[in-house]
This record gives sequence, C-alpha cells and structure tokens, in this order.
Amino acid sequence: MEISKNLEVVDAALWLKKEKIIIINDLHLGYEGMLLAKGVLSPRFQLEEIIKKMELIIHQTKPNLLIVNGDLKHEFGKILKEEWKEVSEFLDFVSKKVKKIIIIQGNHDPIIKPIANKKNIEVISEYQVGEILIVHGDSLVETKAKRIIIGHEHPAITIREGSKFEKYKCFLKGKWGKKEIIVVPSFNPLLEGTDVLKGKLLSPFLNDIHQFEVYVVNKGEVFKFGKILDIKN
Repeated sequence: MEISKNLEVVDAALWLKKEKIIIINDLHLGYEGMLLAKGVLSPRFQLEEIIKKMELIIHQTKPNLLIVNGDLKHEFGKILKEEWKEVSEFLDFVSKKVKKIIIIQGNHDPIIKPIANKKNIEVISEYQVGEILIVHGDSLVETKAKRIIIGHEHPAITIREGSKFEKYKCFLKGKWGKKEIIVVPSFNPLLEGTDVLKGKLLSPFLNDIHQFEVYVVNKGEVFKFGKILDIKN
C-alpha cells in the first residue's frame, strides 16, 4: 500500500519505489538472549522469522539498497556473543540478496562498527536521498529535507473487541513542523511496540501525534485506520 508519494508499506518495511530502497527499523537482534539472561524463557525463532520475512520482501521489491535504520542489535554497551552471531548471520544473508547495505546508527548501536567493518558495511548517522531524510529518530536533527523517515518508537496500536484485545504494529504518517514524517515499526516479531493511543512516546519528533494517520500491519496486509484523534474518540 502506498502511504505517501513514492512510499509503500511492504509488511513491516518501507519501500522507496523510485529509488529502489528498502528501509527496516529496530531489529534488536540478541533480544532473545537478553530475555534468557534475565530468566525469561523464550522460543528461539526471532532470527529465523526476520530472515524469512526479509527474503519475501526482497523477492517482491528487488531493491538496490537496504537501509537498516537503527538498533540492529539490542544490548547497549557491549556486543554479546549471541548478538555477534545473529547480526553476522543476518548481514551475511542480506549481503547475498542486495547490492548494498547501509546501517544508520541507533541508540542501541554505539559499538556496531566492529561487526559492520568486518562485513564491509557502512555505518552512518543519517542518509538523505532527494527530499527524504532517513534517521533513527532518537534525537532531533536540523535538515532542509521535506520528508523524514524515522524508527526508534516501535509504534503499535491495541484493538479491543469486548473483553478481547490484540496489539498490532503500525506505521504513522504526520507532520513535524512543515515536514512530513513517517514512523516505521520494529521489524522484530517479538517486539510488539508502544501503543500510540496511550503512554508517553520516546521520539522527540512525536510530541503531538493526534493528527497522525495510522496504518496497521497484520500478516503482510496493511489497513488504513484513520487519524489517532478519531480512533481515540
């Protein structure tokens, strides 16, 4: 589904059709290992599901460039053995499928460069193509770009029906000042995300999202839900 000019939602990825660029956010590889270290038993399917989903998206879009827009790994201050293994396996897989990979450094990636350097993959703070700026979203930036694509927030929405409720990942589209802003959900199937209808949001780009439009993703399908203000009402 096209959610803005030349921007299409493909599962939990954003597709820049004209530029042939796929953007994915917030994989948090190593998250299962962190849960296990804390005594939380979790089935080890995260990486397998991510690669399976990535393969379908690449087959569908055939991109020239894959941008991982921040938080490729989960642990903040060190690279755990499990993270190194999973990040390496993921990068090895996508390197065979696309011509180029770029990692935009997120707040969970202070020491991602040793892994990236080993794979000859560039790590940068932001990437601009035409009028579009792609940045992780954990801190504000100065830019003349007319459109901004961020992650960091892991947006989701909880849908209730009677006593039942379920949370779904979603894309957000709105305005930051005069600029259009698109918020991409986490690509990690284990991370449901932050319910945008309640609670404090993380990104400084998202101080007021009442007029933002919501696009829910479920099993590869995309559904336009309207504006957050209308959904709340």
